[in-house]
Amino acid sequence: MDDEDDLDELLDEVEKKFCRNVSVASVARVEPSEAGKSGKDNEGQKKHSATKPEQPISSDTNDIDALLEELLEEDYSESSQIKTEQFPKGTQVEKKLSSQSGGRKCCPVFVGGSSVTNGVGTATSKRSCDQLRCTSCDFRVLMFDDCEWDVSCDYLFLRNNMPDRQKLRAKLKKRRGLRAYACQCSWFSTSEPTDLRDQPQLRWVCGKHQD
Repeated sequence: MDDEDDLDELLDEVEKKFCRNVSVASVARVEPSEAGKSGKDNEGQKKHSATKPEQPISSDTNDIDALLEELLEEDYSESSQIKTEQFPKGTQVEKKLSSQSGGRKCCPVFVGGSSVTNGVGTATSKRSCDQLRCTSCDFRVLMFDDCEWDVSCDYLFLRNNMPDRQKLRAKLKKRRGLRAYACQCSWFSTSEPTDLRDQPQLRWVCGKHQD
């Protein structure tokens, strides 16, 4: 307790001698967010002044101001860095979403023979979709030009051999102008552009065409 009393008396004496002429303006410049830090810094300056009373008071004030300005600059630079780091991340997310949403879908979806051009099908441009995927078995639909499926082809054959194109050829017959399509659960052969809406047994949809 005696030590604390001596310290309080010493601080009071220092305040009376050296802190009477401290400019109020220098204290007013302290930001509210730095109040706790400046309080600690002022206490440290008081102790420092007690051990070295010969140091001019103007020098102490300048040191405090310089320290506060340095702390404010550090806080500003850190906040700016955080914003800078977050911006490119947001940009990357935006690019990723835009790339996922890219591509065009056939509307309606057509399949056709080997002479029918592949691409994005529309009502006016009946192109054969070459990006078909089955919503039932979730397999990509394979195509075989100038071929048709043999009458002996069945679900079990496709189930056991999909997607090995070499094994699937065991049930294919050469037929110029036709194109054979198959997933793991369905198969179809055609020579003319055919709207899949007219083939309800086929659960095939366009998986998007890249531009």
